[in-house]
Amino acid sequence: MTNSTRRSFLQAVAVASTAFAIPRISIAQQSWRVSTVAGTGVAGYEEEGRGGIIATETPVNNPYGVVIGPGDDLYFCEVDTGRTRRLNLETNRLSTIAGNGEKGFIAESRRPRETSFNAPHEIRWDEQGNLYIVERDSHSVRRIAAQSGLVTTLAGNGEPGDSGDGRSAVLSQLNRPHSIAFDSSGNLLICDIGNHRLRIVSRETGIISTLSGTGERVQTPDTGPLEGTPLLGPRSIDTDPDGNAYLVLREGNAIFQIDIAGNQLQRIAGTGEQGYTGDGGPAINCTFNGPKGIAYSRQDHSLYIVDTENHVIRRMSLATGLIDTVLGNGERGDGPDGDPLNCMTNRPHGVCVHDGLVYVTDSESHRVRAISGLI
Repeated sequence: MTNSTRRSFLQAVAVASTAFAIPRISIAQQSWRVSTVAGTGVAGYEEEGRGGIIATETPVNNPYGVVIGPGDDLYFCEVDTGRTRRLNLETNRLSTIAGNGEKGFIAESRRPRETSFNAPHEIRWDEQGNLYIVERDSHSVRRIAAQSGLVTTLAGNGEPGDSGDGRSAVLSQLNRPHSIAFDSSGNLLICDIGNHRLRIVSRETGIISTLSGTGERVQTPDTGPLEGTPLLGPRSIDTDPDGNAYLVLREGNAIFQIDIAGNQLQRIAGTGEQGYTGDGGPAINCTFNGPKGIAYSRQDHSLYIVDTENHVIRRMSLATGLIDTVLGNGERGDGPDGDPLNCMTNRPHGVCVHDGLVYVTDSESHRVRAISGLI
């Protein structure tokens, strides 16, 4: 090959690489690893016995919400069985703390493991160690008391509807709520997606009101006041210690930052168009496909976004505004573990960050995975 021919060949390769946006693998990415911490890839349930069962040797069933809770254990809920499971991260043993595997709504119960829960989507713990479970198909938020184990209804009366603002939350009606989080003042935020509203329950009074959303299924503007601004499919929410909330719009294919005290919302990621583009650039210009989960990470001041219908987890740096993919290759599948960018996932829904690890519920692969080396 002559020098001129070689130059032409290299120029052609460079142009082709640019055209197809071939990603460059950094040294940091080479240290990323993903592994399964719970589940076998097959949906199911095995009786645990005292002390639990080895998490990677027992099936789980369509895990959704995932959080760190008391004892620094990992907790997740299963949407199909209604169970909430606890994974001891030191012993890798799995146990069930709530749910009997049957769907149903009981307003009050004294035995969490014998209680039916109806399509739980997310779980949260408050500072006192009480557990909150949002149930899509019972249109409610339930509370399990830390000391007594008493199961009560905190919000929603079990029937779908759009009512109750200004009254006790337990008398209100929600419509297929999907996500919950506590703000910096301890108030409970509820993604009332069927009503296209973000509701808030006062910690002091138990009164529910609409924080944002009008009930209309119309496009959300890029910025505006909370009150009177429509929300298109408010699906998932998380908060930071500084009074901000980060809201995922499923139908809106965008992420909004909410300044609760300042009564303002602002689009920070996603154009609103459906797609899978933008990695390596500003998140404001990227596209999502039905995002359904989000977690704020104090450790790296980033948002981890579950881009469900693209089958990937993406990270947005709040310091730089840039976005990248940290798990998945855009194809639907189950693994393999190892390189996160070669690991296919199957409609993941939940994500949380703890002690330098990113935990993901790979829902329809019936696994919980952990990514190391990112932070």
